[in-house]
This record gives sequence, structure tokens and C-alpha cells, in this order.
Amino acid sequence: MLVQRLIVIGILVPIGVLFALAGGWVLTLFVAASLAYAAWEYWHMFSVGGYHPSAPILIGGVAGMVIMRHVFHFLNSDLFFSLVILMAMTVQIVNHEKGSNTTAVDFNITLGGILYIGWLGSYVISLRALPDGLWWLLLVLPSIWFADGGAYLIGSQFGRHKLNKRVSPNKSWEGYVGGIISAALGTMLLAFLWNLYSPAITPIKGLMIGVIISCIAPLGDLGESMLKRNFGLKDTSHLLPGHGGIMDRIDSWLWAAPIGYYLIVWAWL
Repeated sequence: MLVQRLIVIGILVPIGVLFALAGGWVLTLFVAASLAYAAWEYWHMFSVGGYHPSAPILIGGVAGMVIMRHVFHFLNSDLFFSLVILMAMTVQIVNHEKGSNTTAVDFNITLGGILYIGWLGSYVISLRALPDGLWWLLLVLPSIWFADGGAYLIGSQFGRHKLNKRVSPNKSWEGYVGGIISAALGTMLLAFLWNLYSPAITPIKGLMIGVIISCIAPLGDLGESMLKRNFGLKDTSHLLPGHGGIMDRIDSWLWAAPIGYYLIVWAWL
């Protein structure tokens, strides 16, 4: 399992960096496609649980959120989501007329998925669009890798006290602290390297990003585990050997991207 995970990481990380370097429409379409697949996993997960969210609106809404963020930034997002709400309600009215008994819940599941995956995931585009956005993006997202790696290494060796018994019984407080330390040091060192290319990126800022994100973003991992526990699922799909699905990989990123974005904008821009 560990070997599989390392091989997949060794493939995905360079691919992700290449798309981040490209930026623009290349990155936007990559993020839109990745999040659209995650939206399909979300739809499938609830479908297994006996619900019937609208797959076309859910998947199209998530991809549309990403494209809207690239084209308009935050402008017209209200118009787009208003249209999505109206279409989602229309679909469920039709489904109810056909005999579905879960339409009220299906309506909310559809909108919840679009907001959670599409709106939050689009902050990857917003990060890249910032001044020196390439380096900020390559600082914020790796903070999750450092945190995950540190949490796994420390937790597997020294974990004794459960972090959340019902949601994720394998995670420990020792691993959580190890992840914070790992992210703080790793992101600070990475910022020292990026400072050679962008004076705006400093080790102190890297340290702050690493600490803040690694303290909060693990809630994304726990949140996704909570969703899966409701339906008795271990992974959202089997797309990535040793990792599960796209949602299993981006659960913490969905938190890290907006947290990192607003920290950078409010504190340093």
C-alpha cells in the first residue's frame, strides 16, 4: 500500500506542478476536470446511500464554478449560482412528479456539492491569479503534503490518543501535532527556496502559512471521512491506487486553498 501511494504521488506531483507553471486556461481546465470527477464521486457516494442528486447539474455546476472564477474572478458568481439553484430546483420538481420521495434532500445535496467542491476548489484558480501567484500556490498546497506526511509518520509510530474516534479512528493527536510541526518546517524551507524567485515569499510567511493551514485544514479530511462513514465507504472511488479517489486526495486542499488565499490577501497584499 505504501509503495503504491508513493508511486502515485511521484506521478501526480510533477503533473500538478507543470499545470501550475502553465497557469491560465491550461490550469483552469485541469482543475475543472479534476473537480468535475470529484463531483461525480460525490454524486456516486450519495447515490449509493439511496439519494438522487442531479449529476449533470452537480458536475456541470462544479466545472462551471472553476471556469467562472478564471474568466470573471469573483464577479458574476452570484448570477451563475442563482441559475444553478433555479435549475436544480426545476429538476427535482420534475423528479418528484415522476415519483421520487427524496427530492427535497436531493436538491440540497446537489447545491451542497457544487458549493463545497466547486466554490472552495476554485480558490486554486484565485491563488494562481494573485501577484506572484505561482509561488503562493506552490507554497499553500505543499503545506498539506508536509502535514499529511508528518502526521502519518508520527502518528503511525507514536499515536496513542485518538483524534476523532467515530469519524477517523486511525488518526491521533500525536499525528496531528506531528503534521503541524512538519508543515511549519517544510513550508518555511520551501518559502526560503521560493524567495530566490519572488521576494514577496519569505520564510516567516511560509512558517505562518504552514502552521495555520496544518492546524485547520485537517478538518477537510475529517469532513470527507464523515460523509463516507454515513454510507459505509472507505474510498470515494478506486481511481488512484493506494489513495482512493480524487475527493480522497483533495479533501484537505478544499480547505487549504481558501484559507491560504485569504491569509495572503488580508495579511500581505
